[in-house]
Amino acid sequence: MRAPIALAGVMAAAASLSLGLGLVIARRLTAPPSPRRFDLPIRAVEQDGDQQAIVLDRTHQTESPGEFTLLFPGGQWVQLSAEVLDRGPGRLARSVTATAPGFTPSADERVSWSGIYLMTPADAGLSSRDVAISTSSGRAPAWRIDGSGAQSTSWVIHIHGLGSPRAGTLRGVQVTTELGYTSLVVSYRNDGEGPRRGSGRSTLGATEVDDVDAAIQYAIDQGARRVVLFGWSMGAQVALQLAARPRYARLIDGLVLESPVLDWVATIKANCARVGLPAAAGLLALPWLTSPLLARAVGLPGVIPLGDLDWVARAEELAAPTLIFHGADDDSAPPAVSRNFAALRPDLVQLEVFQAGHTMTWNSDRERWRSTVAAWLSKGDAMLDR
Repeated sequence: MRAPIALAGVMAAAASLSLGLGLVIARRLTAPPSPRRFDLPIRAVEQDGDQQAIVLDRTHQTESPGEFTLLFPGGQWVQLSAEVLDRGPGRLARSVTATAPGFTPSADERVSWSGIYLMTPADAGLSSRDVAISTSSGRAPAWRIDGSGAQSTSWVIHIHGLGSPRAGTLRGVQVTTELGYTSLVVSYRNDGEGPRRGSGRSTLGATEVDDVDAAIQYAIDQGARRVVLFGWSMGAQVALQLAARPRYARLIDGLVLESPVLDWVATIKANCARVGLPAAAGLLALPWLTSPLLARAVGLPGVIPLGDLDWVARAEELAAPTLIFHGADDDSAPPAVSRNFAALRPDLVQLEVFQAGHTMTWNSDRERWRSTVAAWLSKGDAMLDR
């Protein structure tokens, strides 16, 4: 009888390990925002007249084509050019194009690599004012950038993603401001800038959507006659939920989605693979998100209805013209899901693929990105003016 007993023990241990791993993944996925890691050392700062270059270790990130930013622990920043300069085995240099006012970088500092290229509206050359959106979670801070001319009653609501600050969306705000739109750059519950609610955990857009809904109501109260939702990563998930609400059918006339999370199951699996786990390990987290008892153990206010957040399954519900940007190298939100979504709704979806990682399509080719947004929005304006 020893063999069956031993086998039962092994199976019980395996089940316990699987359950535990699922809990770890679920808690990591929904965790409150954590401090940024400054784990990239500056090896040298080169000076040639007025030109500076930063020498860094050669990594997948630092050799990525495009324009990026180094963030410093004190809040300073340095913008880097797209040119990658060889500095021997294991090293490279990137030219400095701009720095935070009054800041001079130096060797031996530790920094964080980022695709967030503009830290504040002022850095983006935008005149903004701070406003607060009244939500069921509390007052959520937002930046308001007023439009100009005939387009000023057309509002764009910019929605950042999970773990990213509002500043990440400023790459898009620049374009919409130049076209005359009024922009509202929002925060929401438990994002590190908006109001804290409960345990501070994310519900992957399932409840955050209500705070952005309040931002739409603010825009209406302030005279918005048309709204475009501009969502990044999880913010795209939120935008799709709002556009599907019947009361906004005549108000929301377009979606711009950057690196959208269209299917959380596929995204969870991709992120497990990204950190070296089997992709299938992501499935172990699903009961912890969708079961009432287990979700409470994670610290969530309730279950997360992952089926309702699957926009491939709900593709037929899409009613607004949609522009999607996705990076072919995105290892967080799989680009194949966007391709599938676009194939299901070719009547409404325009998909633009870049050689870029997650939320980095602007960085990889700024001019193409900006001109695509401008052309797409202008085309929509022309259709509505007929």
